[in-house]
Parts: sequence; structure tokens; C-alpha cells
Amino acid sequence: MTVTNERDLRGMKRAGQVVAKTLAAIKAAVEPGITPFELDALAGKVFEAHGAQSAPRLEYGAPVNVFISVNDDIVHGLPTHKPLAAGDLISIDVTPNVQGYVADAAISLALPPASPVVMRLLACTEAALAEAIKVARLGQPLNRIGHAIQQEAAQHGFTLLRELQGHGVGRAIHEKPNVPNFFHPALSAPLHEGLVLAVEPMLSSGRAWRTKTKRDGWTICTRDGGPAAHFEHTIMITGDVPLILTA
Repeated sequence: MTVTNERDLRGMKRAGQVVAKTLAAIKAAVEPGITPFELDALAGKVFEAHGAQSAPRLEYGAPVNVFISVNDDIVHGLPTHKPLAAGDLISIDVTPNVQGYVADAAISLALPPASPVVMRLLACTEAALAEAIKVARLGQPLNRIGHAIQQEAAQHGFTLLRELQGHGVGRAIHEKPNVPNFFHPALSAPLHEGLVLAVEPMLSSGRAWRTKTKRDGWTICTRDGGPAAHFEHTIMITGDVPLILTA
């Protein structure tokens, strides 16, 4: 989506704020003993309070309000009834449709006491997102985003899950352009004013960069069981620094 008027900008900001409020509510509720299913129900209540619907449910028939992935699950995890335990790594991916506008963001966190490797993985993935947003400037080539993510992962020795990528977003979850999390020389088109992107690095402490889909048909996990982290924001390209719509 490219925002060209105030109506679209207001719509995207509303959707982004529902994302932020949902993530904050789930993050505050995460503790040992709670189940991802209960966290998904909480997300549903936040959505209802703000006139939002689950975009994955509307577009793809996903049986969830939000995706919740645990440990070696990377993205699109279906919330289960298995209680979270100390040391678990949990990723929460929130994508509401608010009156026809879609925003998308994710956070990962660990329940104490987490291993030093997991804590470094979380810090690196969040830093990769920050670096990617920093270079997403008007007129810069699209592939600078992936280059920034790739550099951050390599610097700290974590595995970039190359099969998964960011994307355009706005009226639907997945719009053009695709935003790979690595440098792709062909993607040299300049970023233009008003372009809305979901930027989402996904890294693992394992060695395998390829992924697999579980029997539920939704949950994507690492092939070698390595823990995975996922951070994401929806941003809009402006003449200055990008506007983070899901902050």
C-alpha cells in the first residue's frame, strides 16, 4: 500500500495502535502456567474492544486471533493448551484488520530464567529490526533493508531464516513488494513516499536456515530445533525517518 491521503494515514494509524495495544496486553499477561490459547483469547478481547478483526482469519481462514510461536516455532504458530514454562521463548505476531486497514507487528520474549544464548538471540533480532528501519529512507534501494538485517545477524553469529521475509501491507496482509531479510542485488528500486512495509527479521541460534511446516499446516519451525526470534514493525516511508505505525 502507498498512503496518498489523510484518510488512509488515519486508517493505518488506527490499525497500528490496535497492534501496539494487543502486544502490550499479551506481554503483560505472559507468565509461567498461562497457555498460548488463553493469550489468543485475550487478543480477541482487545480486538473486539477496538472494532478489529483477525486479518489472518479473514484472509486465510486461520483458526486464531493472533499467531503465538514457542521455542523452535518461528511464525504462524497456532496457540495451544500447553502451559508456558520458565525458560520458554515466545513470539507473538499480531495482524488486525481495522475497518479495512491492516497493520502487522511481532515481538519475542523469554520467560526467566532464559539461557544466555536465547537472550543474545533476542537482542540481536531486535537490533536487526532497528537497523533495518534506520536505513529505510526515501530514495534508498529496497535491498538496503535486507542488507542491514543480514549484517546484524552475521556480526553476532546467528542464522538468518532466509525463506521468511517482510512484505508490503495495508489493505491486505501480504502486498507487494516482498522484503527479503538478506541483500538481494536485483531489488534496487528506490523506496517511495508513503510506501507501507512490514519489516520482520527472523533469526535462529541453530545452524539450519531452511524451515519446515508442522502437521497443523500453519506453524513454521526450524529444521534443527534451534530457538527462533521474530521482531516486526509496520512502517511508512516518509521524507524523513520512517513512521513506525505499530510503535
